[in-house]
Amino acid sequence: MKIRTFVRHTREGTRNIIRNGWMTFASVAAISISLFILGVFLILALNVNFLATQIESQVEVRVYLEVNTPEAQITAVRAQIAAIPEVGKVTFVSKEDGLGILREKLGQDGQSLLEGFDGTNNPLNDSYTVEVSDPHMVSQVAAQISQINTGKNPPPIYKISYGKGTVETLFKITAIVRNVGLLFVALLAFTAMFLISNTIKITIHARRKEIGIMKLVGATNGFIRWPFFIEGGLLGLVGSMIPVGILLYGYMQLYNYTKLELGLMLVKLITLQDLMWPVIGLLLGIGILIGIWGSLLSVRKFLRV
Repeated sequence: MKIRTFVRHTREGTRNIIRNGWMTFASVAAISISLFILGVFLILALNVNFLATQIESQVEVRVYLEVNTPEAQITAVRAQIAAIPEVGKVTFVSKEDGLGILREKLGQDGQSLLEGFDGTNNPLNDSYTVEVSDPHMVSQVAAQISQINTGKNPPPIYKISYGKGTVETLFKITAIVRNVGLLFVALLAFTAMFLISNTIKITIHARRKEIGIMKLVGATNGFIRWPFFIEGGLLGLVGSMIPVGILLYGYMQLYNYTKLELGLMLVKLITLQDLMWPVIGLLLGIGILIGIWGSLLSVRKFLRV
């Protein structure tokens, strides 16, 4: 297609949008509302997935050492744990540090429970906090760490804790939440596509006589189609830009408003930078593609003159 011809089609498609004011308004409104609802649930699904990832990343293995374990053996245990391929980070927590952490967790109300315990009278064990590169491998890592005791007398490891049973249930719940969210967004996307397509069809149907006249006076199918393709794409673009702008602005305000409160709960929302590209890509893509697709199906029907 020549550039001059394409410019003509673009100009004609733009004029059609302006000329058919009420139908344009109805189409843009229907597209915007459909994509706004889809966008809300997309943002919700992305944040649920982000929250599930945060929860999973907090899964760790605590390795408690036997009391009076020699310093050399403590160092050797660390080296053996760090050598496990799935282990990401190993942090030593002395019993003194552990007592300080426990005091902090209990707060002022629980200080009386720890009264009398100090550096010389400390009931806690030295321990290692083990972070796993893939949280789903935590049980396998715990099993490999337990093998360190094999053949050693006395064994250096007193206990291994990672929330056995609870962790497996947590992973099942997060998997269900992710799958349900993905399914729901997919269903909403399909519904939005259906509604947008039908709206574009109604817009084209209202001008079926115009298409028929152009066909009868000798206009080629391509000459008739292209302005409608461009019109459908522009309707989809405008109709999707409106919800994208509203959603991103609204999310920015929500993120700033809840940042401090959720931060105190150690829960975070996904950042605007990480959220904006999936939202922009999906909503603009659906709007433009379905606008063109709806025009294609509708015009093809009325070209049979």
